[in-house]
Amino acid sequence: MSDTEQSQSTHRRPGPAHEAPPGILITRVRGYNLFNAVFFGGRRRRLDTALAAESGASRGDHVLDIGCGPGRFAGALAERVGPIGQVEGVDASGPMIDYASAHAGRTGNCTFHLGTAQSLSLPDASFDVVTSTFVMHHIPEDQREVALGHMFRVLRPGGRLLIADMHPLDRLRAGAVRALARVATHRPGHGHGHGHGADGGTPPDPFAAVDVRRYIDSLRRIGFTGVEFRPVKPSTGCLVAVRSDGLRRSS
Repeated sequence: MSDTEQSQSTHRRPGPAHEAPPGILITRVRGYNLFNAVFFGGRRRRLDTALAAESGASRGDHVLDIGCGPGRFAGALAERVGPIGQVEGVDASGPMIDYASAHAGRTGNCTFHLGTAQSLSLPDASFDVVTSTFVMHHIPEDQREVALGHMFRVLRPGGRLLIADMHPLDRLRAGAVRALARVATHRPGHGHGHGHGADGGTPPDPFAAVDVRRYIDSLRRIGFTGVEFRPVKPSTGCLVAVRSDGLRRSS
């Protein structure tokens, strides 16, 4: 599939159509893969393995990877859960779902479908682990706590959450991320009078704040416990948290 091909994916998210705008979509798979190779200095596979370990996913677990992109991290999770486990990836980008299904989806324990973190229609308490890596800054800011609430909802009591993003984001890395925004992403409505700032000028920079520690208070309000920040090499920070027994967030 070429970078510019906008194919109609045969994979559909369960339930109704999106209730909320998807935010920023990465639609150019090759550009995204190139960015990762450069940004992480060829160590992305090592990072995926480390983050999969931080997630606590283990043999036989049912894992949801939100914002799965091309499916590499889902593949690392699939190795941890083994053939008796299952990894389900969701992403709002059709080209990403097509690519993930054609590559990571070739293993028997990975499936992929269209979906957004803020409009999940998956069943309550159906996953042992939920992960979302390098995704939160793509979600519209006013929908991020909604997305976290869905992550809580689909986790089983005692289930684990992992959220990761770039850390620390120095000036050079911030410039690289903004370059990715130009060459690999699509902002729905951009260029048609939507997605701009309140004054009608330049849209707010979604990459200006990627520090996942900003979600600690939200996670605690929702009902997560054991919230902990951990730096992971290369250039990544993650939050891990647990859905407590007996707590349930109303939808």
